[in-house]
This record gives sequence, structure tokens and C-alpha cells, in this order.
Amino acid sequence: MTPAEMDRDAIKAEFQRERGYWRPWNETLLREQPDFLLAYARYAGHPSRTGPLSTRMVELIYVALDASSSHLFESGLRIHMQKAIDVGASHQDIFDVLHLVAEQGLACVLESIHLLAEETGGVTNQHHPNTAEHAWDWLSRHDPLYAELTRAFCQNNHSNEGLALSERCLVQIALHACFTAFNPVALRSCIRQGIEHGLTTAQMLQAIQLGAHLSVHGTALGTQVFESVK
Repeated sequence: MTPAEMDRDAIKAEFQRERGYWRPWNETLLREQPDFLLAYARYAGHPSRTGPLSTRMVELIYVALDASSSHLFESGLRIHMQKAIDVGASHQDIFDVLHLVAEQGLACVLESIHLLAEETGGVTNQHHPNTAEHAWDWLSRHDPLYAELTRAFCQNNHSNEGLALSERCLVQIALHACFTAFNPVALRSCIRQGIEHGLTTAQMLQAIQLGAHLSVHGTALGTQVFESVK
């Protein structure tokens, strides 16, 4: 059924089925741009609704994306954290995700160290094709205490409870693939780890797709401002 064939109540109902929430900015768009609202609901709802990942995993990925320091979207974080808990995510699952969020910036530090080593006479790419491995090696020689403390911080997130290794990979793939902090070097590394841990192409694709519609939060902000100035 096309938007022209639907009344506004039907569009609202479909949006709530697809996205699981209804906010004031949705009401404004329903009034001003119902076609856009419906098209967004269908586009954004597709990957969460049709992929192979469990609802729990989808919601945990949304928690990571909304909590990420490159996004910090509190209202979305509240919605998705509550939904994650409602569908069976444990407290340890939640904090494993938040720990991975805290590790996100480390990927850029390692890549920057790799560049620093190259430009200041460190070992070249030809000898160290693995950027992170090269960076850890260089860092261990130039600031061994920082390297030790950083490794300990990362290892602190590995326990027998909470997320499985493959699930950690999915969260990291989503974080590094998202447009808010796109990191192709880290993303490639996480995809390779995911393959080693048995993730399928479809699972990794879904994790990547889930980040695209975070950009609608800019639309939400603009809609709220429109409502205040019109």
C-alpha cells in the first residue's frame, strides 16, 4: 500500500510496528511529510526486521551506536537499552557493549601510531602489513607502560559471561562501519576476526546496515526546531 492510499493513523501504526517507538518529531513529520515518514520507517525497519541476527543482538548494536562518543544520542539509547533488556540481554551484555564503546577510540590511536612510526623511521608497511600489530610492537618499545595498561584495559572486557567473541565482533563492525566514525582499517580487521569466529556474510551485513539511519537524528532535530519557529 502506498502512502497516498493510507490515512495518517495507518502510517503511524506502521511506523510503530517498524521502529517500536513514537516521538514528537514523528508527529510533526506525520502532519507535514507523511510520505517521507512512511518511507523512512520501511527503510530503517528492514535490516532489523529481516536479517539473521536475534532481536537481542540488534538492540545491543543499537545501544552501541547510540552510546558511541561519535553520537551520544541519549533518547535513542534509553529506548534501545530498555528493549535489549526486555528481550533478554543481561546486565553483563550491556556493560560489555559499553566497554567496546570505550575501546572504539583506540583503533584510531593505533592507526596514528602506525603512521608516526612510518614517518619517523619505524618499520615500514612491507614488513608489518598488520597495522594494529605493527602499532602495538612500536608502542611496546616507545611507551611500554601505556601499552601494558591499554592491553589490560582491553582484556578486562573478556569474561565467560556476557557477549560471545562473535557478538563482540558484530558490535565492533557496527561501530567502525557507522558514518559517524567510519574507520575502514579497523572495520576490515573486525570483519576478518568475525570470519574467524564463524560469522556469516549476512550477519555482518546486517550489523553494517543498522548504522545508516542514525542520520535521521539530524532530521529529528531539524523537525523539532521547525516546530518551534514555524
